[in-house]
Amino acid sequence: MQSLLLVEHLRKRHGLIQAVDDLSFQVHPGDVYGFLGQNGAGKSTTLRMLVTLIFPDAGSIRIFGKDLYQHRAFCLSRMGCIIERPDLYRYLSALDNLRLFAALSGLRPTRNEMMQQLEQVGLANRANDKVGTYSQGMKQRLGIAVALQHNPELVILDEPTNGLDPQGIADMRQLILRMQQEFKKTVIVSSHLLSEMEAVCNRMLIIHKGKAVVEGNLRDLLAPEKTRVVLTTENNTRVRQLMAETRWQDQLCPEGEELALTMHQADVPDLVRWLTENRIAVFGVRQLHALEDYFIRLTQTPDHVDASAR
Repeated sequence: MQSLLLVEHLRKRHGLIQAVDDLSFQVHPGDVYGFLGQNGAGKSTTLRMLVTLIFPDAGSIRIFGKDLYQHRAFCLSRMGCIIERPDLYRYLSALDNLRLFAALSGLRPTRNEMMQQLEQVGLANRANDKVGTYSQGMKQRLGIAVALQHNPELVILDEPTNGLDPQGIADMRQLILRMQQEFKKTVIVSSHLLSEMEAVCNRMLIIHKGKAVVEGNLRDLLAPEKTRVVLTTENNTRVRQLMAETRWQDQLCPEGEELALTMHQADVPDLVRWLTENRIAVFGVRQLHALEDYFIRLTQTPDHVDASAR
């Protein structure tokens, strides 16, 4: 499948900090592509380069088959974005905000067209209210309506659920899915929340210290045969000894004091039954799929990247 976006060997340094380090990835048409990483991983720096707010030190970005920096106007005309929080006029209504931003883009939508845009993001009933009265989630949705005014093919959302309450997060999740399924957009969405990425994305990249560390289809990354099972028992040393001559030995993770196995999720009941038959008291069984386990390991490393690398 031809890439809608192709990033190759991208680098960006902020002073002494290597914010993005030899980063390569590709986004296909119709993807909801998750850009996942802890705060300071380099997500926002990368997205700013994708919309030419900053320029890379090295590497290339091709969008719609064209070099972004040689064909900037063409590429940006087919993109919409919200980088961090949308810039809106608090003392204007939603309709007036849409009208103003449309005029800045050379557009003259009718009132009916703007009402349809607000309906798409669930704000038609607040069209005439000042934006200053909106919740943060409503402002985020209005920002998306602004970004969609020129009917872009690619939409880039940087941490769209930041600062939202649970209802706001759920609303944003549904809106992202509508953009892909109903509006036929390709969406790149960044977040540090794995659960949100799982709920909306079909493909995902984990970035850590500016580098791509895991990329792939969500189905493959969440494969049940790669489940990590962490056990809490009365005697982990005894369990390891018992496993030495069994099929569980090959699935046992050797590192650390934690008693963990990498196995198929369907085999967990057999493992618990085997422990019980061997008179081992099991106090807890915690399951992590491979992606969740990997991301937790990254985010728990003590040498966090400075937040200025974002």
